[in-house]
Amino acid sequence: MRITALETFSVAPRWLFLAIRTDEGITGWGEPVVEGRSATVAAAVEELSDYLIGEDPYRIEDHWQVLTKGGFYRGGPILSSAVAGIDQALWDIKGKALGVPVYELLGGAVRDRMRTYSWIAGDEPDRVAEHARERMEQGFDAVKMNGTGRVRSLESKAELDMLVGRVAAVREAIGDAADIAVDFHGRVSPALAREACRLLEPLHPLFVEEPIVPELTGDFARICASTVVPVATGERLYSRWDFREVLGSGVAVVQPDLSHAGGISEVRRIAAMAEAYGVTLAPHCPLGPIAFAASLQIDFATPNALIQETSLGIHYNADHDLLDYLLDTSVFDFADSHIARPTGPGLGIEIDENAVREAAEAGQRWRNPIWRHADGSLAEW
Repeated sequence: MRITALETFSVAPRWLFLAIRTDEGITGWGEPVVEGRSATVAAAVEELSDYLIGEDPYRIEDHWQVLTKGGFYRGGPILSSAVAGIDQALWDIKGKALGVPVYELLGGAVRDRMRTYSWIAGDEPDRVAEHARERMEQGFDAVKMNGTGRVRSLESKAELDMLVGRVAAVREAIGDAADIAVDFHGRVSPALAREACRLLEPLHPLFVEEPIVPELTGDFARICASTVVPVATGERLYSRWDFREVLGSGVAVVQPDLSHAGGISEVRRIAAMAEAYGVTLAPHCPLGPIAFAASLQIDFATPNALIQETSLGIHYNADHDLLDYLLDTSVFDFADSHIARPTGPGLGIEIDENAVREAAEAGQRWRNPIWRHADGSLAEW
């Protein structure tokens, strides 16, 4: 079998899909995207196609090595995301050709169903309790919310009280048996992170996510040492080398993104590294159906997988949602906050290519907001 073509599709709400064609008629699908920079990633995929066309798609690891290390300049979100989508598609091809799910090629399933959580509220959280109750009614027993909107490096008691009040309102709405994850989106300083985590301790979050930006990774040890709240991070780390410092800092959960951190091949290695530190895996996935399917393949083959993010109903998905580009949406049916082990070959999904092509005609140019503080200076989004 040989690779004959790579084709990308920019589709709403903010996704980039990749189809890798072969001379035996098998198409593998991947999702190589940096949200807000999808055209740049598409250009990277096109450049990498010079190497891939004519190659054997079964040689996944060798291709990963060449694509990530064959160039003099390495790493970063654009290249890692381009490789991630290619890697997903190659695993999809191999699974389809052999008639087995990808997790079977990774050693087989370690669980029968995977726990998931759903998002509530938006970038600047409001009506959190109401939205949390709605998610419980939909069958979820875990939710994630943004803890704050834009914040300063050090904040007032009033702002901190609002943070605690939001999380407390959700805890009251869903009870003690359900879980809350609090996402700080890298918006707070190390000092503010320590204070915020301490204040949230009585509410027992499942974890606090990305309290600081990745440039400040060296501060995770102090943050983790200052609180009993489990700390999670990793959506903006792109390789096992990026995770090396984090894993020894005391974090409880790592969150590599299957569409950013080198795909299935690299995330399985990150998960294995994390297990050696007693750290669990919760793949980051606010993206589309291919990224979610790839995440599930990892989850079902990974002993230390904790919980899986789903973008179904997330605030970014205004006009299109997780199920819109699938021929059979039942593969993502949720029951009691869990999703059953997929049994289809490859990534376990069937992409509706006609719907993808139609959406790609319109394309998308999603950009993240630019936030500013009251004084006019740039704020972390």
